[in-house]
Amino acid sequence: MNWNQIEGNWKQFKGKALAQWGKLTDDELDQIEGRQTELAGLIQERYGKTEEEAKREIDDWMGRI
Repeated sequence: MNWNQIEGNWKQFKGKALAQWGKLTDDELDQIEGRQTELAGLIQERYGKTEEEAKREIDDWMGRI
């Protein structure tokens, strides 16, 4: 699966993202509309991760869904 597929079907994947990163809100996930860079920024902000850690988490998540 690639990010374009996730972004194109964000409403379907949003719940899975919320389950993975529970500190993010439904409204925040609606606002980013599946944009990977913005998701990484939210993960950094809420979880105190570096940009590299956030991107790695997203890649790992993509591999599992």
